[in-house]
Amino acid sequence: MTEILEKIIKEKISADHLLYVSMKYTKTCDVMINLIRRWKIMMDSAFDGLLEKAKKKKMVKKIPSAPKLKLDLIKEVFKDEPDVMDAVREYEMFKLIDILKNTKEGEFRKGVCLRITYRGDEVAVNLDKLKEYAEILERFINYTKLFLSSK
Repeated sequence: MTEILEKIIKEKISADHLLYVSMKYTKTCDVMINLIRRWKIMMDSAFDGLLEKAKKKKMVKKIPSAPKLKLDLIKEVFKDEPDVMDAVREYEMFKLIDILKNTKEGEFRKGVCLRITYRGDEVAVNLDKLKEYAEILERFINYTKLFLSSK
């Protein structure tokens, strides 16, 4: 479990750097996309860790290898954990970041905005939205740390 936690923390440090340093100085949509990719990688590791621990606790019998089935299992096992479910909702968009239609606005300015079309709706990803995602992921990572370190 410790190597999974280390991987999660390493990804989180990289993501935090992108959010609090790179975004501050560059203000580009490419940095936003890279940040979302980094968060997705971090969440993949966290989901794997949660499922492995859940298997040890005999909450699940078998961990599927397919990403979609893993996500479905996470939704089933942790349906009563709001911190996990909030993160799952964001993850479902994050994993599609490379294929979703997007428009870049106001790059290199304070009002930089990445408009993403997701499930027929337009999501405006700006600096405030990134901070909102960061808070959701902070709660998710804290829950994950607690769950992985529990007996």
